[in-house]
Amino acid sequence: MRSTGADIRIHRPESLSESLRRDWHRAADASPDYANPFLSPEFAAGIGTHRAGARVAVLHEDGEAVGFFPYERNSLGVGRAIGLGLSDCQALVHRPGVTWDTHELLRACGLSVFEFDHLVEEQKPFTRYVTGTFASPVVDLKAGDGSYAEWLRGAYPGLAKTTLKKERRLGRDLGELRFVFDERDPAMLRTLMEWKSAQYRRTARMDRFARPWIVNTVEHLFQVREEHFTGILSVVYAGDRPVAAHFGPRSRTVFAAWFTAYDPALRYYSPGLIMHLRMAEAAGREGVRVLDLGRGDKEYKDWLKTRELRVGEGFATRPHPVATAHRLWRRPVRGLRNTVLAHPRLKEPADRLLKTVGTLRTSVSRGPDVSGASGASGGPGVSGGPRRSVG
Repeated sequence: MRSTGADIRIHRPESLSESLRRDWHRAADASPDYANPFLSPEFAAGIGTHRAGARVAVLHEDGEAVGFFPYERNSLGVGRAIGLGLSDCQALVHRPGVTWDTHELLRACGLSVFEFDHLVEEQKPFTRYVTGTFASPVVDLKAGDGSYAEWLRGAYPGLAKTTLKKERRLGRDLGELRFVFDERDPAMLRTLMEWKSAQYRRTARMDRFARPWIVNTVEHLFQVREEHFTGILSVVYAGDRPVAAHFGPRSRTVFAAWFTAYDPALRYYSPGLIMHLRMAEAAGREGVRVLDLGRGDKEYKDWLKTRELRVGEGFATRPHPVATAHRLWRRPVRGLRNTVLAHPRLKEPADRLLKTVGTLRTSVSRGPDVSGASGASGGPGVSGGPRRSVG
């Protein structure tokens, strides 16, 4: 294995030159481990445009850029994967054969600690710092030549009958069903975020879209249309009424399930499941080969997945008092969360409690909740999208 030595240069991700972006793309194209759109310079630039602490360490060998490490840093030198809480795939993207010294990397970045929660399994220099690995289900897609119904019966025979029946009923009740894979109406993106905010409040989760930087980042990424990263908004309509929506990034071959939301008044039609199945079929026709559902245990993922990747979470550190304090503070919190999520006897009552608190809080502060979303933390129809808490 080649070592990069100490030639590491720090950049703002949104200010990378076109030449460095091309080098990043070439490094990513060299390995399927880096095909995920969350590992692209476009995603890093989107975060960097709205996060002051975003940086990219560029590793050089013989004058050539051979590795790219996006991260965020606070004033105390505490670092985290760029977009931690939003990104479902994290890595130091590098050319084949390149390795690095983790202490040297952190020192060059001015970091005492680097926190991650969706690290790709390939990252060997970080292995000793991984505190847990988790399943991240994916769907292997194939381009279909026939109709959606034919594809559904072939790909998911167990779901096809029930799903098609609900779709027909939805069409009869509200109007002809229509699916738009790449909807360009920004008003529909705002509707998706409103639905999602209502779901977060209703389930007593942190409302991500109450944070301006997240709203601004999503709106920014919606406008990005590049070969290695395109923000895709998909919508299911019944007549002229939007039923469900999803926003997520795609690369040339990987589509990441991210924010999924639906009208809660229509939950008995399973609109979230309809959305994911329609997205999978359409993405396959568009040349996508993998739909990444992201880390998290959800029933619908077990229905849809064809295999699982493994992602790691943990803290890469170098000797420093701040690193010690950060680990002592964060690791027990993560451990408790993972324990609850891994045990149904703990998870189900905790989820019920959060939903009860959310219902009471919403009814008191905002009146009746007339919008909703699947995703993030569950809900009827199908739960998907980000399985994360944003720090």
